[in-house]
Amino acid sequence: MFIGILSRSLQLFSTRALFRAAQSRGHRVRVFDYVTCDILVQDNKPVVIYGADHIPEFDAFIPRIGSSFTFQGVSVVRQLERMGRTSAVSSESILRSRDKLMCSQYLSNEGIGIPNTYYSNEVYDAKYIMDIMGGAPVIIKLLEGTHGVGVMLVDNYKTAETIIETFSKTKQKFVVQEFIKEANGADIRAFVVDGEVVASMRRSAMKGEFRSNLHRGGNAEPIQLSAEEEATALKACKILGLKVAGVDMLQSSRGPLILEVNASPGLEGITTTTKIDVAGRIIDYLEKAHADNQSHHQRVGALG
Repeated sequence: MFIGILSRSLQLFSTRALFRAAQSRGHRVRVFDYVTCDILVQDNKPVVIYGADHIPEFDAFIPRIGSSFTFQGVSVVRQLERMGRTSAVSSESILRSRDKLMCSQYLSNEGIGIPNTYYSNEVYDAKYIMDIMGGAPVIIKLLEGTHGVGVMLVDNYKTAETIIETFSKTKQKFVVQEFIKEANGADIRAFVVDGEVVASMRRSAMKGEFRSNLHRGGNAEPIQLSAEEEATALKACKILGLKVAGVDMLQSSRGPLILEVNASPGLEGITTTTKIDVAGRIIDYLEKAHADNQSHHQRVGALG
């Protein structure tokens, strides 16, 4: 099978791990920088231009779309889907998960626990928002941040009002979120592939920091999820239509609460911590998905 990886660079750990896992299984594999792809929309013949020619005809692909390039990346994924290529992650599921507010809305509508979250397009009274959220401390976060960037813990009204008013005046889209004190600066990352949690870890914030991201110096250890935590992670992925995802949860007094569902989760932390070949599991899933896709097209062709 010829596998494409949509990524900015082969030098990125996750991209390199997927590349090697595909090669080790005998596949031909190539990395394509999706930011440099052009799209030609025409009747019944979608085209993606890469360099000076049409993108090579790979069989299946893995999107590794960064938050800064969501529009471009999703547009390329959608075009490749129209061309009949098998994607490990659908364009629609990337969009659903990437916007933190949209993701929370989908999950809460299906009974998945999330921290209480407030969003306003026009902020007229920051104190009103703080009162509704029950006062400080609260978490204020940008809707499309990543690796803990644009996420702030605010422990007093005055600072919260200043940040909220600043974000509002600069037209930044953000949410104000409940602070879960009993989580003690730790969260859980469950890595889901094709309806199964293949690896999981607990991440703990370093001293003086509330964000548990490993990019922020947090510590990680492998864990066994509870039945409720595993069921929550799998249900969240099913709701969002994700076959490959990193699900971040908090352990709270009212059960697991979903913080984020990441459609392009990093592989370095989970692989290093758990010693599980997560990249290999993704390639195994892609092989199965491509075979199923081919069978579907053959059945449709026979009926036609």
